[in-house]
Amino acid sequence: MTTTTAPTAQTAPTAFTTLHMPPRLLAPGGAPADHPTHEQRYGPLTSLTPADLLRATAESGLTGRGGAAFPTYRKLTSVAEAGRRTGRAPVVVANGCEGEPASAKDKTLLRLSPHLVLDGLRLAAEATGASEAYLAVEEGTAHLEAAIAERHDPIPVRVVRVPRSFLSGESSALVQHLDGRPALPRYQNPPVREQGAHRAPTLVQNVETLAHLALIARHGADWYRTAGTPAEPGSVLCTLHVPGHTPRVVEAPYGLPLHRLLPLHGTSAILIGGYHGTWVPTPDAAQLTLKTANLGAGVLAALPADRCGLAETARVLRYLALQSAGQCGPCLNGLPRIATAFQALAAPGPQGTTRDDIARWSSLVEGRGVCHHPDGTIRLVRSALTTFAPELDAHAHGYCTATDRTPVLPVPNTPGS
Repeated sequence: MTTTTAPTAQTAPTAFTTLHMPPRLLAPGGAPADHPTHEQRYGPLTSLTPADLLRATAESGLTGRGGAAFPTYRKLTSVAEAGRRTGRAPVVVANGCEGEPASAKDKTLLRLSPHLVLDGLRLAAEATGASEAYLAVEEGTAHLEAAIAERHDPIPVRVVRVPRSFLSGESSALVQHLDGRPALPRYQNPPVREQGAHRAPTLVQNVETLAHLALIARHGADWYRTAGTPAEPGSVLCTLHVPGHTPRVVEAPYGLPLHRLLPLHGTSAILIGGYHGTWVPTPDAAQLTLKTANLGAGVLAALPADRCGLAETARVLRYLALQSAGQCGPCLNGLPRIATAFQALAAPGPQGTTRDDIARWSSLVEGRGVCHHPDGTIRLVRSALTTFAPELDAHAHGYCTATDRTPVLPVPNTPGS
Protein backbone atom coordinates (compact mmCIF):
# COMPACT_ATOMS: atom_id res chain seq x y z
CA MET A 1 0.00 0.00 0.00
CA THR A 2 1.16 3.55 -0.69
CA THR A 3 1.41 6.07 2.14
CA THR A 4 0.71 9.41 0.49
CA THR A 5 -0.55 12.16 2.74
CA ALA A 6 -4.16 13.27 2.79
CA PRO A 7 -5.21 16.92 3.15
CA THR A 8 -5.27 18.03 6.77
CA ALA A 9 -8.41 18.92 8.67
CA GLN A 10 -6.82 22.19 9.78
CA THR A 11 -7.04 23.64 6.29
CA ALA A 12 -10.30 22.01 5.24
CA PRO A 13 -13.45 24.15 5.53
CA THR A 14 -16.00 22.88 7.97
CA ALA A 15 -19.73 23.38 8.32
CA PHE A 16 -21.55 23.41 11.62
CA THR A 17 -24.76 21.48 12.12
CA THR A 18 -26.84 20.74 15.20
CA LEU A 19 -28.31 17.25 15.11
CA HIS A 20 -31.48 15.99 16.78
CA MET A 21 -31.69 18.82 19.34
CA PRO A 22 -32.12 22.61 19.53
CA PRO A 23 -28.85 24.49 18.92
CA ARG A 24 -26.73 25.23 21.97
CA LEU A 25 -23.12 26.16 21.36
CA LEU A 26 -23.73 27.85 18.04
CA ALA A 27 -26.81 29.50 16.59
CA PRO A 28 -28.16 28.45 13.18
CA GLY A 29 -26.55 30.01 10.15
CA GLY A 30 -22.90 29.52 11.05
CA ALA A 31 -22.00 33.22 11.09
CA PRO A 32 -19.32 34.50 13.48
CA ALA A 33 -20.80 36.45 16.38
CA ASP A 34 -19.43 39.78 17.64
CA HIS A 35 -20.20 40.72 21.23
CA PRO A 36 -23.54 42.47 20.62
CA THR A 37 -24.73 39.56 18.47
CA HIS A 38 -23.50 37.12 21.09
CA GLU A 39 -25.48 38.80 23.87
CA GLN A 40 -28.53 39.02 21.61
CA ARG A 41 -28.33 35.26 21.05
CA TYR A 42 -27.58 34.14 24.59
CA GLY A 43 -28.37 37.09 26.84
CA PRO A 44 -25.89 38.77 29.19
CA LEU A 45 -23.67 36.60 31.33
CA THR A 46 -25.42 35.67 34.55
CA SER A 47 -23.80 36.91 37.74
CA LEU A 48 -23.28 33.93 40.05
CA THR A 49 -21.24 33.55 43.19
CA PRO A 50 -18.40 31.04 42.87
CA ALA A 51 -20.28 28.69 45.21
CA ASP A 52 -23.46 28.89 43.10
CA LEU A 53 -21.52 28.30 39.87
CA LEU A 54 -19.72 25.30 41.33
CA ARG A 55 -23.00 23.89 42.60
CA ALA A 56 -24.67 24.29 39.20
CA THR A 57 -21.67 22.72 37.47
CA ALA A 58 -21.73 19.73 39.81
CA GLU A 59 -25.48 19.24 39.32
CA SER A 60 -25.16 19.52 35.54
CA GLY A 61 -22.73 16.62 35.25
CA LEU A 62 -20.54 18.57 32.83
CA THR A 63 -17.33 16.76 31.90
CA GLY A 64 -14.27 17.94 29.99
CA ARG A 65 -14.38 17.93 26.21
CA GLY A 66 -10.64 17.75 25.67
CA GLY A 67 -10.53 13.96 25.63
CA ALA A 68 -10.19 12.92 29.27
CA ALA A 69 -13.85 13.62 30.21
CA PHE A 70 -12.90 14.57 33.77
CA PRO A 71 -15.76 16.09 35.84
CA THR A 72 -15.51 19.86 35.43
CA TYR A 73 -16.75 20.59 38.93
CA ARG A 74 -13.97 18.53 40.49
CA LYS A 75 -11.34 20.23 38.34
CA LEU A 76 -12.54 23.74 39.25
CA THR A 77 -12.79 22.85 42.93
CA SER A 78 -9.34 21.26 43.12
CA VAL A 79 -7.67 24.34 41.62
CA ALA A 80 -9.59 26.70 43.90
CA GLU A 81 -8.64 24.63 46.95
CA ALA A 82 -5.00 24.51 45.87
CA GLY A 83 -5.02 28.29 45.59
CA ARG A 84 -6.37 28.70 49.12
CA ARG A 85 -3.99 26.10 50.52
CA THR A 86 -0.86 27.56 48.94
CA GLY A 87 -1.84 31.22 49.16
CA ARG A 88 -1.08 31.64 45.44
CA ALA A 89 -3.75 32.97 43.10
CA PRO A 90 -4.46 30.36 40.40
CA VAL A 91 -3.97 30.74 36.66
CA VAL A 92 -6.68 29.68 34.20
CA VAL A 93 -5.98 28.59 30.62
CA ALA A 94 -8.59 28.08 27.91
CA ASN A 95 -7.11 25.28 25.82
CA GLY A 96 -7.87 25.84 22.14
CA CYS A 97 -4.82 23.95 20.89
CA GLU A 98 -6.20 21.31 18.57
CA GLY A 99 -3.16 19.18 17.86
CA GLU A 100 -5.33 16.24 16.77
CA PRO A 101 -5.09 16.46 12.94
CA ALA A 102 -8.54 14.96 12.37
CA SER A 103 -10.34 17.39 14.70
CA ALA A 104 -11.75 20.80 13.82
CA LYS A 105 -14.33 21.29 16.58
CA ASP A 106 -12.38 23.73 18.75
CA LYS A 107 -11.29 25.86 15.80
CA THR A 108 -14.88 26.01 14.59
CA LEU A 109 -16.18 27.00 18.01
CA LEU A 110 -13.54 29.72 18.45
CA ARG A 111 -14.22 31.07 14.97
CA LEU A 112 -17.98 31.26 15.33
CA SER A 113 -18.61 31.73 19.08
CA PRO A 114 -15.47 33.17 20.68
CA HIS A 115 -17.47 35.10 23.28
CA LEU A 116 -19.12 31.97 24.61
CA VAL A 117 -15.65 30.58 25.31
CA LEU A 118 -14.51 33.87 26.84
CA ASP A 119 -17.60 33.92 29.05
CA GLY A 120 -16.69 30.47 30.31
CA LEU A 121 -13.09 31.53 30.87
CA ARG A 122 -14.26 34.49 32.94
CA LEU A 123 -16.50 32.23 35.01
CA ALA A 124 -13.69 29.73 35.57
CA ALA A 125 -11.39 32.54 36.72
CA GLU A 126 -14.01 33.78 39.19
CA ALA A 127 -14.77 30.28 40.50
CA THR A 128 -11.10 29.49 41.15
CA GLY A 129 -10.02 32.93 42.37
CA ALA A 130 -7.55 33.27 39.49
CA SER A 131 -5.46 36.37 38.85
CA GLU A 132 -4.36 35.50 35.29
CA ALA A 133 -6.26 34.16 32.28
CA TYR A 134 -4.94 32.88 28.98
CA LEU A 135 -6.43 31.61 25.74
CA ALA A 136 -3.99 29.20 24.08
CA VAL A 137 -4.33 28.44 20.36
CA GLU A 138 -2.13 27.25 17.53
CA GLU A 139 -3.41 29.69 14.92
CA GLY A 140 -6.05 32.35 14.22
CA THR A 141 -5.19 34.84 16.95
CA ALA A 142 -6.32 38.08 15.24
CA HIS A 143 -10.08 37.55 15.55
CA LEU A 144 -9.66 36.38 19.13
CA GLU A 145 -7.71 39.52 20.04
CA ALA A 146 -10.52 41.53 18.43
CA ALA A 147 -13.14 39.66 20.44
CA ILE A 148 -11.26 40.30 23.70
CA ALA A 149 -11.02 44.01 22.85
CA GLU A 150 -14.83 44.16 22.69
CA ARG A 151 -15.14 43.00 26.28
CA HIS A 152 -14.49 44.42 29.73
CA ASP A 153 -13.57 41.34 31.71
CA PRO A 154 -12.23 41.89 35.25
CA ILE A 155 -9.16 39.78 34.46
CA PRO A 156 -7.60 40.63 31.09
CA VAL A 157 -7.29 37.61 28.82
CA ARG A 158 -4.05 37.13 26.95
CA VAL A 159 -4.01 35.13 23.72
CA VAL A 160 -0.98 32.85 23.50
CA ARG A 161 0.08 31.16 20.28
CA VAL A 162 1.48 27.69 20.88
CA PRO A 163 3.67 25.81 18.36
CA ARG A 164 1.60 23.36 16.34
CA SER A 165 2.19 19.77 17.36
CA PHE A 166 0.17 16.78 18.49
CA LEU A 167 1.31 17.23 22.10
CA SER A 168 1.29 21.02 22.46
CA GLY A 169 -2.21 21.02 23.95
CA GLU A 170 -1.30 18.59 26.75
CA SER A 171 -1.81 20.46 30.02
CA SER A 172 1.77 20.28 31.31
CA ALA A 173 3.11 21.20 27.85
CA LEU A 174 0.92 24.30 27.85
CA VAL A 175 2.15 25.51 31.22
CA GLN A 176 5.74 24.83 30.13
CA HIS A 177 5.12 27.13 27.16
CA LEU A 178 3.58 29.82 29.37
CA ASP A 179 6.75 29.73 31.46
CA GLY A 180 8.95 30.29 28.41
CA ARG A 181 10.04 26.69 27.95
CA PRO A 182 9.40 24.31 25.03
CA ALA A 183 5.78 23.13 24.82
CA LEU A 184 6.58 19.57 25.85
CA PRO A 185 4.91 17.39 28.49
CA ARG A 186 6.59 16.95 31.86
CA TYR A 187 6.12 14.52 34.69
CA GLN A 188 3.09 15.84 36.55
CA ASN A 189 4.41 15.58 40.09
CA PRO A 190 3.15 17.85 41.48
CA PRO A 191 0.18 18.00 39.09
CA VAL A 192 -0.59 21.15 37.12
CA ARG A 193 -3.67 21.82 39.23
CA GLU A 194 -1.34 22.32 42.21
CA GLN A 195 1.74 23.78 40.53
CA GLY A 196 1.51 24.87 36.92
CA ALA A 197 2.20 28.18 35.18
CA HIS A 198 4.49 30.44 37.25
CA ARG A 199 4.41 27.70 39.91
CA ALA A 200 0.80 28.61 40.70
CA PRO A 201 -2.20 26.24 40.76
CA THR A 202 -3.38 26.13 37.16
CA LEU A 203 -6.65 25.19 35.52
CA VAL A 204 -6.27 24.02 31.91
CA GLN A 205 -9.75 23.62 30.44
CA ASN A 206 -10.81 22.82 26.89
CA VAL A 207 -12.60 25.68 25.11
CA GLU A 208 -15.70 23.60 24.41
CA THR A 209 -16.01 22.78 28.11
CA LEU A 210 -15.83 26.50 28.93
CA ALA A 211 -18.54 27.27 26.37
CA HIS A 212 -20.83 24.73 28.06
CA LEU A 213 -20.00 26.29 31.42
CA ALA A 214 -21.18 29.68 30.13
CA LEU A 215 -24.52 28.17 29.10
CA ILE A 216 -24.97 26.38 32.42
CA ALA A 217 -24.41 29.70 34.22
CA ARG A 218 -27.18 31.25 32.12
CA HIS A 219 -29.74 28.43 32.04
CA GLY A 220 -28.95 26.11 34.91
CA ALA A 221 -28.17 22.45 35.45
CA ASP A 222 -31.69 21.19 34.71
CA TRP A 223 -31.66 22.87 31.30
CA TYR A 224 -28.26 21.35 30.51
CA ARG A 225 -29.62 17.90 31.33
CA THR A 226 -32.47 18.19 28.82
CA ALA A 227 -29.99 16.89 26.23
CA GLY A 228 -28.10 13.63 26.45
CA THR A 229 -28.83 10.82 28.85
CA PRO A 230 -29.21 10.73 32.66
CA ALA A 231 -25.80 9.09 32.96
CA GLU A 232 -24.14 11.35 30.36
CA PRO A 233 -26.02 14.63 30.06
CA GLY A 234 -25.45 17.38 27.54
CA SER A 235 -24.21 17.68 24.00
CA VAL A 236 -20.82 17.37 22.36
CA LEU A 237 -19.06 18.69 19.28
CA CYS A 238 -17.79 16.06 16.85
CA THR A 239 -15.73 16.21 13.66
CA LEU A 240 -17.07 13.80 11.06
CA HIS A 241 -14.95 12.38 8.24
CA VAL A 242 -16.79 10.75 5.36
CA PRO A 243 -14.77 10.01 2.20
CA GLY A 244 -15.79 12.26 -0.67
CA HIS A 245 -17.09 14.97 1.66
CA THR A 246 -15.54 17.92 3.47
CA PRO A 247 -14.98 17.19 7.18
CA ARG A 248 -17.98 18.49 9.10
CA VAL A 249 -18.39 19.67 12.68
CA VAL A 250 -21.68 18.77 14.33
CA GLU A 251 -23.22 19.16 17.76
CA ALA A 252 -25.13 16.11 18.95
CA PRO A 253 -26.51 14.85 22.26
CA TYR A 254 -24.80 12.08 24.16
CA GLY A 255 -26.63 8.81 23.61
CA LEU A 256 -27.25 9.43 19.91
CA PRO A 257 -26.62 6.25 17.84
CA LEU A 258 -23.49 6.54 15.71
CA HIS A 259 -25.36 5.41 12.61
CA ARG A 260 -27.33 8.69 12.78
CA LEU A 261 -24.07 10.63 12.51
CA LEU A 262 -22.12 8.62 9.95
CA PRO A 263 -23.27 6.59 6.94
CA LEU A 264 -22.21 3.04 7.74
CA HIS A 265 -23.22 1.42 4.46
CA GLY A 266 -20.16 0.52 2.41
CA THR A 267 -17.74 0.96 5.31
CA SER A 268 -15.58 -1.66 6.99
CA ALA A 269 -14.74 0.20 10.20
CA ILE A 270 -15.19 3.45 12.12
CA LEU A 271 -12.41 5.30 13.90
CA ILE A 272 -13.84 6.64 17.16
CA GLY A 273 -11.95 9.23 19.19
CA GLY A 274 -9.21 10.28 16.79
CA TYR A 275 -5.61 9.13 16.66
CA HIS A 276 -5.61 8.09 20.31
CA GLY A 277 -8.93 6.34 19.75
CA THR A 278 -10.04 2.97 18.50
CA TRP A 279 -11.03 1.25 15.29
CA VAL A 280 -14.40 -0.48 15.57
CA PRO A 281 -15.81 -2.88 12.95
CA THR A 282 -18.90 -1.43 11.27
CA PRO A 283 -21.34 -4.07 12.64
CA ASP A 284 -20.20 -3.23 16.16
CA ALA A 285 -20.24 0.52 15.52
CA ALA A 286 -23.86 0.24 14.35
CA GLN A 287 -24.77 -0.76 17.92
CA LEU A 288 -22.89 2.10 19.62
CA THR A 289 -23.97 5.52 20.82
CA LEU A 290 -22.06 8.71 21.58
CA LYS A 291 -20.33 8.18 24.92
CA THR A 292 -17.55 9.97 26.73
CA ALA A 293 -15.80 6.65 27.30
CA ASN A 294 -14.95 6.18 23.63
CA LEU A 295 -15.28 9.63 22.07
CA GLY A 296 -11.87 11.04 22.98
CA ALA A 297 -11.15 14.08 20.81
CA GLY A 298 -14.63 13.95 19.28
CA VAL A 299 -13.50 12.48 15.95
CA LEU A 300 -15.57 9.97 13.97
CA ALA A 301 -14.14 8.74 10.68
CA ALA A 302 -15.65 6.18 8.31
CA LEU A 303 -13.30 3.80 6.51
CA PRO A 304 -14.72 2.66 3.16
CA ALA A 305 -14.68 -1.07 2.52
CA ASP A 306 -12.38 -0.58 -0.48
CA ARG A 307 -9.55 0.93 1.62
CA CYS A 308 -6.87 -0.78 3.69
CA GLY A 309 -7.21 -0.17 7.41
CA LEU A 310 -3.67 -1.38 7.98
CA ALA A 311 -2.25 1.21 5.60
CA GLU A 312 -4.33 3.95 7.23
CA THR A 313 -3.16 2.95 10.68
CA ALA A 314 0.48 2.69 9.57
CA ARG A 315 0.37 6.28 8.28
CA VAL A 316 -1.08 7.55 11.54
CA LEU A 317 1.39 5.58 13.68
CA ARG A 318 4.32 6.99 11.72
CA TYR A 319 2.99 10.49 12.37
CA LEU A 320 2.43 9.81 16.08
CA ALA A 321 5.94 8.42 16.48
CA LEU A 322 7.39 11.53 14.85
CA GLN A 323 5.28 13.76 17.12
CA SER A 324 6.77 12.20 20.23
CA ALA A 325 8.54 14.58 22.58
CA GLY A 326 11.41 12.07 22.72
CA GLN A 327 11.81 12.54 26.49
CA CYS A 328 11.24 8.98 27.69
CA GLY A 329 11.96 5.46 26.54
CA PRO A 330 8.41 4.55 25.43
CA CYS A 331 8.31 7.48 23.02
CA LEU A 332 11.97 7.64 22.06
CA ASN A 333 12.36 3.94 21.30
CA GLY A 334 9.05 2.13 21.60
CA LEU A 335 6.76 4.13 19.32
CA PRO A 336 9.18 4.35 16.36
CA ARG A 337 9.83 0.60 16.58
CA ILE A 338 6.11 -0.18 16.67
CA ALA A 339 5.40 2.22 13.80
CA THR A 340 8.10 0.62 11.65
CA ALA A 341 6.84 -2.87 12.41
CA PHE A 342 3.26 -1.89 11.63
CA GLN A 343 4.42 -0.46 8.32
CA ALA A 344 5.75 -3.93 7.52
CA LEU A 345 2.32 -5.42 8.30
CA ALA A 346 0.70 -2.89 5.95
CA ALA A 347 2.73 -4.28 3.04
CA PRO A 348 1.53 -7.68 1.75
CA GLY A 349 4.09 -10.40 2.33
CA PRO A 350 5.56 -12.69 5.00
CA GLN A 351 5.08 -11.35 8.52
CA GLY A 352 7.27 -13.64 10.59
CA THR A 353 6.95 -12.70 14.26
CA THR A 354 5.94 -9.08 13.61
CA ARG A 355 2.44 -9.36 15.07
CA ASP A 356 3.76 -10.93 18.26
CA ASP A 357 6.57 -8.38 18.43
CA ILE A 358 4.11 -5.48 18.24
CA ALA A 359 1.94 -7.01 20.96
CA ARG A 360 4.96 -7.51 23.22
CA TRP A 361 6.35 -4.02 22.64
CA SER A 362 2.92 -2.52 23.27
CA SER A 363 2.82 -4.08 26.72
CA LEU A 364 6.29 -2.70 27.47
CA VAL A 365 5.35 0.83 26.37
CA GLU A 366 1.94 1.17 27.99
CA GLY A 367 1.72 3.16 31.22
CA ARG A 368 5.38 4.14 31.28
CA GLY A 369 5.47 7.50 29.49
CA VAL A 370 5.84 11.03 30.77
CA CYS A 371 2.37 11.72 29.35
CA HIS A 372 -0.43 9.61 27.89
CA HIS A 373 0.86 9.76 24.30
CA PRO A 374 2.23 6.20 24.35
CA ASP A 375 -0.97 4.86 25.94
CA GLY A 376 -3.20 6.52 23.35
CA THR A 377 -1.02 5.26 20.52
CA ILE A 378 -1.10 1.70 21.86
CA ARG A 379 -4.90 1.92 22.12
CA LEU A 380 -5.01 2.60 18.37
CA VAL A 381 -2.53 -0.20 17.64
CA ARG A 382 -4.43 -2.85 19.54
CA SER A 383 -7.77 -1.92 18.02
CA ALA A 384 -6.26 -2.10 14.53
CA LEU A 385 -4.75 -5.55 15.14
CA THR A 386 -8.18 -6.79 16.22
CA THR A 387 -10.46 -4.96 13.80
CA PHE A 388 -8.31 -5.62 10.73
CA ALA A 389 -7.31 -9.18 11.61
CA PRO A 390 -8.83 -10.58 8.36
CA GLU A 391 -6.80 -8.07 6.35
CA LEU A 392 -3.69 -9.04 8.29
CA ASP A 393 -4.26 -12.63 7.24
CA ALA A 394 -4.73 -11.57 3.62
CA HIS A 395 -1.48 -9.58 3.73
CA ALA A 396 0.32 -12.58 5.20
CA HIS A 397 -0.74 -14.53 2.11
CA GLY A 398 0.66 -11.84 -0.17
CA TYR A 399 -2.35 -9.77 -1.22
CA CYS A 400 -4.39 -6.75 -0.06
CA THR A 401 -8.17 -6.61 -0.41
CA ALA A 402 -8.19 -2.82 -0.91
CA THR A 403 -8.90 -1.51 -4.40
CA ASP A 404 -8.50 2.21 -3.69
CA ARG A 405 -5.19 3.61 -2.44
CA THR A 406 -6.49 7.13 -1.69
CA PRO A 407 -5.76 8.07 1.96
CA VAL A 408 -8.75 8.73 4.18
CA LEU A 409 -7.32 10.16 7.40
CA PRO A 410 -5.53 13.54 7.42
CA VAL A 411 -1.86 13.29 8.34
CA PRO A 412 0.18 16.51 8.25
CA ASN A 413 3.53 16.63 6.56
CA THR A 414 6.09 16.19 9.31
CA PRO A 415 9.89 16.66 9.02
CA GLY A 416 11.46 13.26 8.76
CA SER A 417 8.33 11.59 7.41
